[in-house]
Amino acid sequence: MEKFRKLGIIEPILKSIQEQRFEKPSEIQEKSIPLILTGRDVIAGSATGSGKTLAFAAAIIQGCQRGKGVQALILTPTRELAEQISDHLKRFSRYKFLEIAAVYGGVSMNPQLHKLRTADVVVATPGRLLDHIGRQTINLSRVKILVLDEADRMVDMGFIRDVEKIIRACPTERQTMLFSATITKELSYISSRYMKNPARVSAEIYVDPSKLAQVYYDIPDNMKFSLLVHLLKNEKSNLVMVFCNTQRNTDFVADNLRLNGINAMAIHGGLSQEKRNQAIESFHSHRNNVLVCTDVAARGLDIQGVSNVYNYDSPRESKQYIHRIGRTARAGKEGIAVNLVSSRDYENFDRVMRENSIKKEPTPMIERVRIKVPEIRRRFNNFRRFRR
Repeated sequence: MEKFRKLGIIEPILKSIQEQRFEKPSEIQEKSIPLILTGRDVIAGSATGSGKTLAFAAAIIQGCQRGKGVQALILTPTRELAEQISDHLKRFSRYKFLEIAAVYGGVSMNPQLHKLRTADVVVATPGRLLDHIGRQTINLSRVKILVLDEADRMVDMGFIRDVEKIIRACPTERQTMLFSATITKELSYISSRYMKNPARVSAEIYVDPSKLAQVYYDIPDNMKFSLLVHLLKNEKSNLVMVFCNTQRNTDFVADNLRLNGINAMAIHGGLSQEKRNQAIESFHSHRNNVLVCTDVAARGLDIQGVSNVYNYDSPRESKQYIHRIGRTARAGKEGIAVNLVSSRDYENFDRVMRENSIKKEPTPMIERVRIKVPEIRRRFNNFRRFRR
């Protein structure tokens, strides 16, 4: 705990850190917290799971006072991440109580309106926050700390213009922090225009390469799902994340895993917030040990104990691949990243292979498993047969 104290963190936060059994600061915390606590603007290069939430939470909790209006605003790309950050802030501020409101789409505005009346800190997704700004149901005139979290993902999701509108709605005299796994051209523009002489810090990727095995299987399209089932049933694993590129594939894989006796749940942007929360809670509690997800839905989620990552669809670029495999081999534990590569994945996987060392594995003897074809696909196949 003494190492946290030396960073300049106040006793109420130290007490909550101790209760959560954090033993020592992470690299990004050691590098950024002393700068952040002096009021500097900071650009921090950090991946999911690096401990960045505590880095900006320390400044927010120390710098905000109860009942003085919205003094800190955190922008984040997804609903799940907004909820997660909100929960972390509540835990860290347990002994210096602050009202924290999570604001995101997909749910009713009325409960959010009620929370915003007394909020000291707001964690929000850009779209819903702009709705509140347009309705004049949030007052940002007292914001003195602005955090852009997972900023590269907000750019990838097309939120760059929304983020700019929100920044311009905040006071110019403020502290701004930008956290991102990568610093893109768009983020360099944001920093040059809206930040004041920012300090730059970065942390190494949180994955331990010596603990992470990366393999791929070259498999025919019609046996790809059967191979996934075979591996899930025969490999020793704890929590498993299976990544797909589309919502449709995510549902297809999760539904058919359950059909084949594997406890799996899907999470993607097309599900209601209630179903997404249920999937995450079920995964955290190990009631379902397989989470099938898209990149957008999974980005930023802090999930401990993931032993296996499967890329059912190859990511479109190496950056996405790094984010995916960064879910495992954490904190000294071993992990494995498995890529199921069929003909439709070749182009994407070739881009990934250029920047990563991935070992080819021989395909085991497998049996074709049952697959329930979605109704829309069945109709399409029937139509194709009719046209022939």
